[in-house]
Amino acid sequence: MTDLVLYEPDGPIVTLTLNQPELRNPVSDDDMVDAILAALARLERDPQARVAILTGAGSAFSSGGNLKKMASGDGLASAAPITTRRNYLTGIQRLPRAFAALEVPIVAAVNGPAIGAGCDLTCMCDIRIAGESAKFAESFVKLGIIPGDGGAWLLPYVVGHAKAAELALTGDLIDAAEALRIGLVSRVVPDAELLSAARAIAAKIAANPPQAVRMTKRLLWEARTASLDTILNLSAAMQALAHTTDDNREAMAAFLEKRAPQFTGR
Repeated sequence: MTDLVLYEPDGPIVTLTLNQPELRNPVSDDDMVDAILAALARLERDPQARVAILTGAGSAFSSGGNLKKMASGDGLASAAPITTRRNYLTGIQRLPRAFAALEVPIVAAVNGPAIGAGCDLTCMCDIRIAGESAKFAESFVKLGIIPGDGGAWLLPYVVGHAKAAELALTGDLIDAAEALRIGLVSRVVPDAELLSAARAIAAKIAANPPQAVRMTKRLLWEARTASLDTILNLSAAMQALAHTTDDNREAMAAFLEKRAPQFTGR
């Protein structure tokens, strides 16, 4: 059986590839959710991994929901509303929770359409870059449904409430240039250069002390909902840990000695 998510380590950088190109990499089915969660769990346990790149096989990043299953009644929806609720809680909604808990940074390399839950999946990542052929849509309303995967929380954090409302309430498709203009992605590159550009960003992250990177990511995610006082207290506690690391001492020594640092994650 073909792996639904490819896990390809290369030194400190891991590339995760959604690998169902014949269906345009939908993320609503339980088997794909399970495969993504397994890849994230492996990533978090991998002692060599410092950063990951998430992309899609084929011409799409992710089409979001599996429309064929939705239309046939074999998807998340059930005749019994209580069952539908459980399907979401134990299915696709596990993804935003897992991405929020993950401490390894993830760069989304959006290689084609990212539609519905696929668009929201990019927002679960820490950094998004797009190839020129990428397109985005928060298109749930077009199907008479709502963002059941957490998109109403994820998208406004990335692009702001007003633009998120426009995208979610119209369901409009936008291209990579518009995604860059509104801040949904941080850069757009030629399609042929997408993975190399993502890897260049990942390499800059991987070059930094890994524990400081993990704690910084944790702070950024906690800051989405926490008060300033909470973040200040959490920052003080994490800073106390950071000051005791070998990497902190190495960074200081390398700066003073005008040489490249060698970080070990300790």
